[in-house]
Amino acid sequence: MKKKIFVRGPVLSQSGYGEQARFALRALRSRQDIFDIYVAPIPWGKTGWVWEDNEFRQWMDSRIVETQLLIQQKQMHPDISLQVTIPNEFERLCPVNIGYTAGIETTMVAPQWLQKGNEMDKILVVSNHAKQTYVDTTAQARNPQTGEVFPYKLETDVEVVWESTPRSEPEAIPGLELPTTNNMLMVSQFSVRKNFQNALRWWVERFKDEDVGLVVKTNIAGNCRMDLEMTESTLQGILGEYQDRKCKVYLLHGDLSNGQMTWLYNHEKIDALVNIAHGEGFGLPMFEAAREGMPIVTIGWSGQLDFLTHEGESYFEEVESTLQPIQQHAVWDGVIQADSMWAYADEASYKETLGNVIENLDSLNERAQKLKSIIEEKFEDKTLHKLFVDNILGFDSDFLNNDDDDDDDVVLEFE
Repeated sequence: MKKKIFVRGPVLSQSGYGEQARFALRALRSRQDIFDIYVAPIPWGKTGWVWEDNEFRQWMDSRIVETQLLIQQKQMHPDISLQVTIPNEFERLCPVNIGYTAGIETTMVAPQWLQKGNEMDKILVVSNHAKQTYVDTTAQARNPQTGEVFPYKLETDVEVVWESTPRSEPEAIPGLELPTTNNMLMVSQFSVRKNFQNALRWWVERFKDEDVGLVVKTNIAGNCRMDLEMTESTLQGILGEYQDRKCKVYLLHGDLSNGQMTWLYNHEKIDALVNIAHGEGFGLPMFEAAREGMPIVTIGWSGQLDFLTHEGESYFEEVESTLQPIQQHAVWDGVIQADSMWAYADEASYKETLGNVIENLDSLNERAQKLKSIIEEKFEDKTLHKLFVDNILGFDSDFLNNDDDDDDDVVLEFE
């Protein structure tokens, strides 16, 4: 008998979590002989919605409509819930509940993530960094009924399942011309976590006297006209400090299709992708660029190491970094802890590495091609889909029929 699985996540969002949710659907869909799939989309901040009209999108829409009808008719009784979101939004919905998350960029998770994680039957994450951080975090909990204070950790099993995105035929971006001799690419939201301002400022300072360009795919909060104007104004404020620069910065704002991103990653005049974010749960733009054979400049910490290293060897241009406490304005209650740390790229090392890209482009491209071959084999869709499905199926029939009631559990307090 088929297992009924209820997938709740940002399946229509143009975001990293949206890509993760769609990867989960593709994996489950590869085994429609054993799954009946039901889908409930959730919004994801101010991100845009997927607008590509293809067979997969039509299939998603059909599953969403059928799910809504069953919910309205009170006939929705799935065996398994798969919840693609941040862990403080996990909840028990079905006999078996699996959380699937990515956003672990620091050295510890919030206590709420531990408590909510322990309500799940399994947790899937997209990188070894995410798993290690989750299982290594210890919070101090207090039982308000007894006053007892004790160390609190995650007890739920955590497994790493790498994600992937569909490869598309290159589709040119109208109006993007690169007259500069050498160019680099930055795909990043304009945010504190992505360390965007330092990445841009230091890049301009390094190449201010050279004929080099930087293509910046970014936004501040959304993809509307107002956000475009805010992004342009903010960029001009930074670039205006370097009036006599020879280097150029080209802004790409808003959503691009998978084909347009593929075109960027394969552009003959773009030499490398640069990213000095403080931390990545996985680092999807870096993964996609590396899969197309583009050299990567980044730090040697967090989720991207799962695909930028292989058998102890690194296949990227490393920028030195140190772990330091996060900035106070980056604290996000229940998500990013005030006492956690993340990586800070070293300015001098970043600038030196950028120069090395231009000077040693042939050897960098040779190494990038080796990494491309490794990724194509290691992250092959069929392999990843099987791993994902195997983790979903890791519960026997007795477990499926055992719906424990946790309503009487004590609500802990955390110090």
